[in-house]
Amino acid sequence: DRPGIREEICRKDDRLLALLKDVYVESRDPPVQVKDGGGEHLPCKQEEKRLTKLGHLGDLDVKKVAKGKISIVEALTLLNNHKLHPQIWTAEKIAVEYSLELKDVNSLLEFFIPFTVQEFPKETKKAI
Repeated sequence: DRPGIREEICRKDDRLLALLKDVYVESRDPPVQVKDGGGEHLPCKQEEKRLTKLGHLGDLDVKKVAKGKISIVEALTLLNNHKLHPQIWTAEKIAVEYSLELKDVNSLLEFFIPFTVQEFPKETKKAI
């Protein structure tokens, strides 16, 4: 609001202008580094997907998974099928059916064993 302050702001300082004229700045962009292969503009390889074997959850089930992977519903289904009918649902058949590697299926069947729920008759509950 004061005119004296405005004049001071707008006034040029000749000494500072002379010092600024002596300053020389040179600016350059760093050289561009080329990435290996130069394939920046190539489209990335899309992961192959397969449709899942849907369970009883309908809309909540996962519809597509990457090849070499399975959904939770599929894992529980194949473990249960193998447990009930090991001669029919062999590791080789499971690997083909679910697009998995045989070593992964063997590991799955060895280390993940579904448990069974047993109900005891009411008269023996007291004895337990």
